[in-house]
Amino acid sequence: MKKKVLAVLTAAALAAGTLAGCGASPATGQAAAPAPAESAPDTAQPAQTADAGSSEASGNYEECTLTFDWWGGDSRHEATIAAIEAFEAAYPGIKVEYNYGAWTDWETAKATEYISGTNPDVQQTNMDWITKYDSGCDVFLDLNTVSDTLDLSTYDPSSLALLTDAKGGQAAIPTSLTGRLFYFNKATFDKAGIAVPTTWKELEDAGAVFAEKLGDEYYPLVLGPYDRAILVAFYLDSLNNAPMIDENGNSTFTKEQLAKALQWIEDLEAKHVIPTCDYIDGEGADSFDKSARFIGGQYAGIFEWDSTANKYIDALGENGADFVVGGEFDDLGPNGSGVFQKVSTAFSISAKTAHPHEAALLLNYLVNTEEGALLMSTERGIPASSVAYDVVSKAGKIDETTAAAHAAVMDGSPMYWNPLFDDATLKGDNAAYNDVYGGLSYNDYDVETAASILYDAYIAVAPAK
Repeated sequence: MKKKVLAVLTAAALAAGTLAGCGASPATGQAAAPAPAESAPDTAQPAQTADAGSSEASGNYEECTLTFDWWGGDSRHEATIAAIEAFEAAYPGIKVEYNYGAWTDWETAKATEYISGTNPDVQQTNMDWITKYDSGCDVFLDLNTVSDTLDLSTYDPSSLALLTDAKGGQAAIPTSLTGRLFYFNKATFDKAGIAVPTTWKELEDAGAVFAEKLGDEYYPLVLGPYDRAILVAFYLDSLNNAPMIDENGNSTFTKEQLAKALQWIEDLEAKHVIPTCDYIDGEGADSFDKSARFIGGQYAGIFEWDSTANKYIDALGENGADFVVGGEFDDLGPNGSGVFQKVSTAFSISAKTAHPHEAALLLNYLVNTEEGALLMSTERGIPASSVAYDVVSKAGKIDETTAAAHAAVMDGSPMYWNPLFDDATLKGDNAAYNDVYGGLSYNDYDVETAASILYDAYIAVAPAK
């Protein structure tokens, strides 16, 4: 299948794009009163979903206390707490003690737990933590051992395969899969007298048109450092017909090729396709959905995840209907490129839990029952469980735009993504992507220096073949 860079669909999706360099410490405790549970419509009756309180669903279980933690925002906290309380009502005798917080510094705390073997019974997990913290396959429980309780058949085998440990054990289940897309404000392109771009050439040509017709403060696309890193991955994948970091954890590109890709990013700035990081940071917005320039249509395109389009549509207010996409970019380079697709977050069970059956009951309730799925909703993205997807879809929890965007990501030709791409030394406030892409844009580095620094950072994580 010819690989392509997925550009735009029918309108939307994306996860918050922090603009640091081109967001709060973990908090624990009880959340504000959880939102009341919503009742499913009569049509939401997915097969494979049993009554949570029935003997078929629960089997025998011991009275116990489980520990569970996760990170996220307030709405995720409230939804998860509501689902936990519903689980406790369905399974009298099982108590769930929970802990939650924001992402910042969360992994640092979790790394200490993994090393000491004190991680909770059930835990929200990042995909790369399996290779990073479970090399001995003794941190995460092989979920195949509890598959009589946790139904794994509701997941596509290819998505489960992304979360196996070194011995082939099922270390986690995906809460959702997500991908990166381009989204454009059609109203601004109309104002410039050109169509929404469907090729890289059209996008690059739009830069000069925007400057001439609308003024220097208008750009067809805005990119933060991590966005730039992903587009460089697209570029190198197209150049070499291979992912930047392959399945064996090896870098596949040369320093000279990386310099060529960084020069391409520099050219996008020079052609007025994207603003400099200096210009972006000067506004002081925490994320693009809070940017007055995005809201006002001056930033006419963004590159984001397929799961949270609504906040960008909401940010545009009455102009939200103009937030659209319209095709695929297949002219990036000689080999095209794939859709950047990865596991958004996952759920795991501790290999050291004293209550594997009860922990599996909790997970199964959250992802494979009607009540649990409705309460968890789409707070962790479009559900990967077919049962949960059917439930939230029939209940109207997935808007048409997000559903279309997600379908395009899932139907596209995926570019292989190695979790090492998001290693903490590469992605983070003080890590290589912010340093290099920010420094290059601010003219702190020339292309050769930036390429050398970034190449060394990649090789430290993923040695060359």
